[in-house]
Amino acid sequence: MAFMLRQTTRSLPGASRFAVRCLSSSAHLQAPAVQTKSKKTLSKPGVKNVVVVEGVRTPFLLSGTTYADLMPHDLARTALQGLLNRTNIPRELVDYIVYGTVIQEVKTSNVAREAALGAGFSDKTPAHTVTMACISSNQAMTTAVGLIASGQCDVIVAGGVEFMSDVPIRHSRKMRKTMLSLNKAKTLGQRLSVVSRIRPDFFAPELPAVAEFSTSETMGHSADRLAAAFSVSRVEQDEYALRSHTLAQKAQDAGFLSDIIPYKVPGKNTVDKDNGIRPSSMEQMSKLKPAFVKPHGTVTAANSSFLTDGASAVLIMSEEKALALGYKPKAYLRDFVFVSQDPKDQLLLGPSYATPKVLERAGLSLADIDVFEFHEAFAGQILANLKAMDSDWFAQNYMGRKTKVGAPPLEKFNKWGGSLSLGHPFGATGCRLVMAAAHRLKQEGGQYGLVAACAAGGQGHGMIVELYPQ
Repeated sequence: MAFMLRQTTRSLPGASRFAVRCLSSSAHLQAPAVQTKSKKTLSKPGVKNVVVVEGVRTPFLLSGTTYADLMPHDLARTALQGLLNRTNIPRELVDYIVYGTVIQEVKTSNVAREAALGAGFSDKTPAHTVTMACISSNQAMTTAVGLIASGQCDVIVAGGVEFMSDVPIRHSRKMRKTMLSLNKAKTLGQRLSVVSRIRPDFFAPELPAVAEFSTSETMGHSADRLAAAFSVSRVEQDEYALRSHTLAQKAQDAGFLSDIIPYKVPGKNTVDKDNGIRPSSMEQMSKLKPAFVKPHGTVTAANSSFLTDGASAVLIMSEEKALALGYKPKAYLRDFVFVSQDPKDQLLLGPSYATPKVLERAGLSLADIDVFEFHEAFAGQILANLKAMDSDWFAQNYMGRKTKVGAPPLEKFNKWGGSLSLGHPFGATGCRLVMAAAHRLKQEGGQYGLVAACAAGGQGHGMIVELYPQ
């Protein structure tokens, strides 16, 4: 696959090759809101309109920093409380709560329930937790959409949380089996017999890794291979990463990241902004060594997303209920798709597969989309997806499609930064993407946004967000 892809990407038209040199500074942020150009609405006869009323998130922080002494439910609870404070929604009106997370704290495996109780929701309000790698909060939101569209609920809080500062580290399997046997031993002799079988290698811990169970390959290694397959150079990746950080810094300085709620961390200072935004220079970035494929790889710490702690929450309702309660929704949640493909060679190509499918489902073309918000796992992953989407050959040979869908124009793409710069708490990013799309649509005068993300397991998600009429 890699050889064929390299051959075809060399022959792609010039427009498909990434050229951020002129875009890192020219993708301007638009300050004033612009009048929306009205297109057709995606409302469907007989189907309830589902809306996002509001969304918040904690600041996304580098793991091991200010949140280091907390637990996942602390962050999720803070996001829920922030949503309640911003919307003034009475807790008893919330029918259901669903949260996404990836690496679960064993003490709070259903973190949605624990966070809800901690935030003061009634113990009569059901809550459950979903996991789908980096699209876990995407799954939480679409679960909410399904419950509302089917008439089961009217008001749902969906969200996600990830806490990488304290991930579970297990004893080795040999030690676990020994400890379970010791627990069953009834006499002193039996206990001594079990203990006598312990060997030094039993004490080696099992450390967690961002790796595929089915292939044993780390995501970073897969990203490096993907970049090579699509002929994405180290320079292109560094340039894209610099773009992400530069745009995120501008958005932060301009106050555009309005979904962030301040958080007074117990025993520490109040945090009110993401701390991973660090615009550098091409010169500094070029000094970093490959992080995964050594010594000739192109994926480095500078062009990869970083381990992040954070939580998000969105208030989702039926349009009828939102208006009855006096709310002005921010956006409609329209068509969505989930996709999956080969987890070895196409692990991070979810957006390439999801985009044409969700556009077809909504009856839209790429040109109809005003705002694109794609999850940035790695710069190389983003650029490989852009090339795949702009390749007829890839569409025909891998996707079973007659023609390419086309690459999103960069002037519409992740204009307030992305996961490379803002951070990526695995279970929480999807909600950030949706709220960024909704806020950008209002500011830029657009109507349709497209949210897309890849995820471990070779999966992906795409969703159409439509601005609520202003």
